[in-house]
Amino acid sequence: MARIRYLAMLSADPARLAGFYIRQLGLAELGRNSDVTLTDSGFNLTLFRNREALREPHKENGLHHLGIAVESLEQALDRYRAFNPRGVIIPESGDLQHGEVRIYDPECNPISLSEHDFGLPASAARVPRIAHIALNALDTSLIFDFYAQVFGFRELLAAHAARRAEQGYRNRHVGDGHSNVAIQAFHNEEEGFEPRFGIAHIGFLVPDSKAAADAVRQAGATVTPRPARRTQSEIRMRDPEGNGCDLSQRGWEVDIDKWVRPDAA
Repeated sequence: MARIRYLAMLSADPARLAGFYIRQLGLAELGRNSDVTLTDSGFNLTLFRNREALREPHKENGLHHLGIAVESLEQALDRYRAFNPRGVIIPESGDLQHGEVRIYDPECNPISLSEHDFGLPASAARVPRIAHIALNALDTSLIFDFYAQVFGFRELLAAHAARRAEQGYRNRHVGDGHSNVAIQAFHNEEEGFEPRFGIAHIGFLVPDSKAAADAVRQAGATVTPRPARRTQSEIRMRDPEGNGCDLSQRGWEVDIDKWVRPDAA
């Protein structure tokens, strides 16, 4: 199955932001120029210096787009064309900081694709690591269909079984076997919701969420407890540039009958 293995941020100061993630969450550096690429062993996290030369459709600093490793670009693009015959496909450089091609989801959010795991070396899973991505969508069912039909991601039901019965609850959840993706309704009144379009926040699996929160707070981040009803994350961090990151020792549901926990990442 395809797997999310890349995240891109636009940053005012990639070197400074990279230092925060290296020191506070143990990420390692894979390479840098004016941009910096980090890894947690499972993700390529590239911090781009925000500049006009990137020619991005939206240019605000922050979490920008994700990337998916696929076994066959040709087959993935065939599924994409079947889902959206007029879908846009843009070549990318295929270097450490890009995939080989870029496509767009039904709400025009970019997604990079790679047959080469975004340059990630083979390595064992570790903690802390990224295990969660939250997307805000106008049409949650359409975005769910996109990820299910194009990439084969499976719907996750256990962690939100009680919520699904609530009137007006439109969130959907999918997994690739390694990471949890929450597809959240952009227009909702849920406690703790942050109305940022596209990637709303990410989540780090940590051994001890309180200890991690104390450490990142001392390094210039802000931390806020998540609503008590949440089953998969305890603390919302905002890094020194304001990017939202959950810190969780509870873990996340990442596939049918599969959760990731700190002791079995």
